Amino acid sequence: MATKKQRRRREKAHRHEWEYVYVDDDGNEVPVDPDEVRPAKEARERPKASATATRGGRAIEPPSWRRVARRAMFLAPVFIAVMLLLNRDQPVAARIGPAIFLLLFFIPFSYFTDSLAYRVYKKRIAKADAPAPKAKPKTR
Repeated sequence: MATKKQRRRREKAHRHEWEYVYVDDDGNEVPVDPDEVRPAKEARERPKASATATRGGRAIEPPSWRRVARRAMFLAPVFIAVMLLLNRDQPVAARIGPAIFLLLFFIPFSYFTDSLAYRVYKKRIAKADAPAPKAKPKTR
């Protein structure tokens, strides 16, 4: 529900008569044809697009081990650097061990996450592309 301030602003905007004009080459104001100002409702309606296009997102690709390996290669130095910084009082081998363990856990978990996101995406696309069920008439 609109607040009192929003209602007042809306009323103020609707209080005045608006006229669309354009200035021609001679500097004269020429009224615009009302059909040009507001297109017909049929012209404004857009064809139904897929769920990805309507939300502005990108299509999710099927999961692949190659993409997961690239992600792991990008994050491996980050894991190692964090472990080296957090465990300064331990020897280097003891600091790198947990980073390797994290990577061994991260790789299959990342693949599982990608496959889960892909399945949800496929279901959403199938639901958006499916025709709407017809309403049943009410009976008494």
